[in-house]
Amino acid sequence: MPGKCGRLRLRVFHRLRFTAAGAGAVLALAFAVTVPALGLATDDASQIAGSLAAMLRAGRTVISDNQDRINDPSTGDKGLPGKTVLTQASAIYKRITGIDPSAIDPGSLHGRLIRLQMDSIAEVIDVHQETLNRLGIGFKGFIPALFSRLVNEAFGRRAAGVAEMKVTAPPMLLRNPKVRPDAWELDVLQTKLMSPSWPRGQAHTAVADKNGVQALRTLIPEYYGSSCLACHGGPQGEIDVTGFPKEGASEGDLGGLISITLYR
Repeated sequence: MPGKCGRLRLRVFHRLRFTAAGAGAVLALAFAVTVPALGLATDDASQIAGSLAAMLRAGRTVISDNQDRINDPSTGDKGLPGKTVLTQASAIYKRITGIDPSAIDPGSLHGRLIRLQMDSIAEVIDVHQETLNRLGIGFKGFIPALFSRLVNEAFGRRAAGVAEMKVTAPPMLLRNPKVRPDAWELDVLQTKLMSPSWPRGQAHTAVADKNGVQALRTLIPEYYGSSCLACHGGPQGEIDVTGFPKEGASEGDLGGLISITLYR
């Protein structure tokens, strides 16, 4: 999801609400659940998946909001170290969910994973300071889609064997083959999320195979917002700033999927 597309419309994200701090908080999400017990309670898995998606989107929004600053060729230090970006992302997460992520019990699986994700956000930004602060270069390619992929990869290394995340898309919209949907994601997309009868914004959680292991898997649809259309709107086929042909999408169209896997 390229360009300044930091706000793919995700109703699930905007409906996140916690009734109390900590891992026992209730997440008001309309998940389509077909999950028996698998070590981790279904409600807990849905809560964790929604929370991780919310934090990823919050970080992506920070990158989107700062695209003009990042792409300013006349300034060096952009004032966006990892700590600053993480602080801003945490504030967005708190505003949307009603909870400070640092208040989630660090001894719980939820608390451990959200902290690993937050560490990944800071790491990605700090590692790419040279790119962000490069003088004389306008468009630097450090867009929300790249940020998301790098954060998910860093998170996957930290949470290896416990959790994975990726942002993928319907095959006809996919720009990066590294994040193509796997068989389960494609089946859920085609039989559920793309169905006219599927409730808009509703996620799907199920026990499904991932890398030969039965895991709790959640797929959350995202929809194009107005800021996405600079790269994904019209005219269809025109080359956008990232070098890809535009899809001719309209605001509100299904544009992507956040996929979260929990192995325990």
